[in-house]
Amino acid sequence: MAVQTPPRVTTPGTPPATAKPATGQPWKERWAGLFFVAPFLLLFAVFLIWPTISGLWNSFFNTSLAGVQQEFLGLQNWREMFGDPAVWSSLKNTLVFTAMSTPPLVIIALVMALLANRRGLLGWLLRFSYFAPFVLPATVVTLIWVWIYQPGFGLVNGLLTAGGFAEIDWLNTENRAMLAVVITTVWWTVGFNFLLYLAALQGIPAQVYEAADIDGANGRQKLFRITLPLLSRTTGLIVVLQLVASLKIFDQIYLMTNGGPNYATRPIIQYIYQNGFTNYRIGYASAISYMFFAIIVVVAIAQFKLFSGRKEAGA
Repeated sequence: MAVQTPPRVTTPGTPPATAKPATGQPWKERWAGLFFVAPFLLLFAVFLIWPTISGLWNSFFNTSLAGVQQEFLGLQNWREMFGDPAVWSSLKNTLVFTAMSTPPLVIIALVMALLANRRGLLGWLLRFSYFAPFVLPATVVTLIWVWIYQPGFGLVNGLLTAGGFAEIDWLNTENRAMLAVVITTVWWTVGFNFLLYLAALQGIPAQVYEAADIDGANGRQKLFRITLPLLSRTTGLIVVLQLVASLKIFDQIYLMTNGGPNYATRPIIQYIYQNGFTNYRIGYASAISYMFFAIIVVVAIAQFKLFSGRKEAGA
């Protein structure tokens, strides 16, 4: 006689019975994901991981593009780097450019986004005109602005002389060349930050502003009590991205001033380039590169911690 199993009595505290997970899946199912990511992992290892390791390895040798036999130098390249005045002057120029360019690239982008965040033809024209310079290549941008800064027939000096002021040789004056590059960079790259701000503005629910209107809030109160606080995460992202991008400045300065006059605008990346591909000292250039890489990592982490702390404090 078959013995019947009594039905399972459940109580409010008893979890329902669940089926056992299937085991013994075919190996094709377990490794299918690896097959999909394998091409990317291969490219990632070849073009990022291996160059990173190779560059650090070369910093301990006298590696050269001139075909000189490679010799182990230990920390000699690193000691030479810390005692090289050109390294620190180039790093100073990079930090000065970063400090001069980052605030306007954040503030102007926010103002542009606030102006363009409207419907209709005017909003479309503003969005198009604000973002259009960002799609231009560096060579075209620098060519335009070199003409604008030229003495005699340049637009800027034409405006100065029309106002009764003396002409300025912007790109060949030590205390003016960096400012000229900063203005060019702001005009060229502010469109990217503007796009990030505009996307964040369009993501704010309209009900928030409707509720503020019901409470009698004016435009200034909505800006400082609603819009800017809701854009804090986007601002943090933009500041971090802009700091890293400004620290890596090379193209504009190389094409407009070539680091001059008298190395007043030479950034650290140009000095790395000169040592590696002009003086053929790959090992020394690698040591400078990793020192600069460490600075970028520290700046990025500091910015992340700063904005994370603000966000937790405001939560």
